[in-house]
Amino acid sequence: MRMRINVLLYSIAIVGIGLLFTSGCSKDDGAGEVTDINGNVYHSVTIGDQVWMVENLKTTRFRNGDPIPNVPDNSEWSGLTSGAFSYYSNEADTSETYGYLYNWYALTDSRNIAPEGWHVATDEEWATLMNFLEGPNVAGGKLKEPGTLHWKEPNIVTDDNIGFDALPGGLRYSDGTYRAIGEAFYVWSTTESNETMAFYWGIFNDGVGVSNGIINKKTGLSVRCVKD
Repeated sequence: MRMRINVLLYSIAIVGIGLLFTSGCSKDDGAGEVTDINGNVYHSVTIGDQVWMVENLKTTRFRNGDPIPNVPDNSEWSGLTSGAFSYYSNEADTSETYGYLYNWYALTDSRNIAPEGWHVATDEEWATLMNFLEGPNVAGGKLKEPGTLHWKEPNIVTDDNIGFDALPGGLRYSDGTYRAIGEAFYVWSTTESNETMAFYWGIFNDGVGVSNGIINKKTGLSVRCVKD
């Protein structure tokens, strides 16, 4: 059963009727490229006052060069309380497109998973993005990559897509099993709820909304970075 935690509704002040915020979005077309320690190149998009990576993260090393363990075994994965990543269904080729799945401990490690000048977004920064796009009830349709090359049908989008190109990398549950590639973009925030749970955001192929909730820190989710 698909996880859909209750959507948190945020309010924004709008002057006038029908004001659209997509005029504050621009693809950086090369000027905003950043390279991680593995040599992967990411592009960026400016949305309001924020600059976001367009691709899901796929580094295998922390910023200082230390390796992030790849843990394919389900039992080992479920027992982790330190940083790790995996390929969806342990298939590296698939994850080259959708990015890698990281547990929460990897993205909050003091060695830093993001390239220099970037960081993994907090829950507040995700909320700022949703507010700028007129709220989580419609923001998902603006954030998804259009079409069905990577998303399964129907992939409902809006007419004012902004170039964030959210990709449906699915997730790896805390017990090590995988689900929802092609159907859902599940992405971490660095904000924790308690000792075992942290906040995530989710976008789905069959709607334009965005969900926000908490999930076990041992879960493997996609990671997007925002510029410092």
